[in-house]
Amino acid sequence: MTTLTELHIGDSLHSIELEPVTRLDLIKYAGASGDFNPIHTIDEEAKNAGLPGIIAHGMWTMGNLAKIFSNLYEIGFIEEYKIRFKGMVFLNDVITLQADLKEKNGDRYFFNVAATNQSGKEAISGEVIFKAY
Repeated sequence: MTTLTELHIGDSLHSIELEPVTRLDLIKYAGASGDFNPIHTIDEEAKNAGLPGIIAHGMWTMGNLAKIFSNLYEIGFIEEYKIRFKGMVFLNDVITLQADLKEKNGDRYFFNVAATNQSGKEAISGEVIFKAY
């Protein structure tokens, strides 16, 4: 689709496949966010917490999901963002971001959004309301 107004109910925005998650991604995010919980960066601490390995910050995944709308920011903005955390993201996971239009109401576009791993398991799902100027 070339413009937002040409989207029809059920259409998808172009999905984005992220590079495999690295420890450096999570260290950088910890520094930027101030979330230094060691389950996100230190293997032994994650294992001590009962995890199979370090996990990505949920907000790292949520923040990345907003990238799917980045090419639309000249014509509008994310007005509302509701997310449900459904699964963990581990090192080397390849996350795919997707958004499907479920409703249009005037200048508001309602999208179902999700971030899934390489096995198709959802890490997060939710809804974005995008408001056009």
